[in-house]
Amino acid sequence: MFFFPFADENPTNNKPIISWLIIFTCSSIFLNQIFDPAYVKEQTFISFGMIPSILFGYSELSGALKIIPPSLSIFTSMFLHDGWMHVIGNMTYLYIFGDNIEESLGKLKFIIFYLLTGIVAALTQAIIDPTSTIPMIGASGAIAGVLGGYLVLYPKANIKVLFWFIIYIKVIRIRAFIVLGGWIIIQFISFSGTELNSGGVAYAAHIGGFISGVLLINIMKNKTTQKNKILGGSVPNSK
Repeated sequence: MFFFPFADENPTNNKPIISWLIIFTCSSIFLNQIFDPAYVKEQTFISFGMIPSILFGYSELSGALKIIPPSLSIFTSMFLHDGWMHVIGNMTYLYIFGDNIEESLGKLKFIIFYLLTGIVAALTQAIIDPTSTIPMIGASGAIAGVLGGYLVLYPKANIKVLFWFIIYIKVIRIRAFIVLGGWIIIQFISFSGTELNSGGVAYAAHIGGFISGVLLINIMKNKTTQKNKILGGSVPNSK
């Protein structure tokens, strides 16, 4: 059984330039790396990924790998991905949900929102095991923040989900609060606190990013967004 959200029915009036720019940047970096030898990719992830032990000063990279200050790795790690499913999944979610958050906040606020939720996500993951030497990479922490913001602003928006069971394939529409609420519940259930040492999915980062998105959207959202929400928002339509 397979569920995959691929679009929503929550149109915007403005082009999501920032969301598109993030998608373009992450995709370009990934495509530029796919033909690199494995050792080059590993060096890139070590140099530009967020490593808790390096960030908190428990260890230090060698001279050849020490390219940026450890604090900057929180930002550079958001633009690195390891594998097709990693980058496709993250960019699809940003494509679906990012445009509405960008429009509701405005471009500058959206940049701040995206980066802040990404920072919180990375620190949440790092604090669990500050001595870990495994690099954390990917935009999923910041995108989890976008999901949290979307859940607050548009809980009743319809999300188009691809349902696939053996040979049965169908597109179904599910309310955002079910899709996103189910997603964050899965993160809590899956979290074990051991993924830093095993190099698995950064569930703590997803949780931290999502919660920070829920909190920040209430602080940063514009009055017009609040008014639209009270009035029921715009008429749903496919993207």
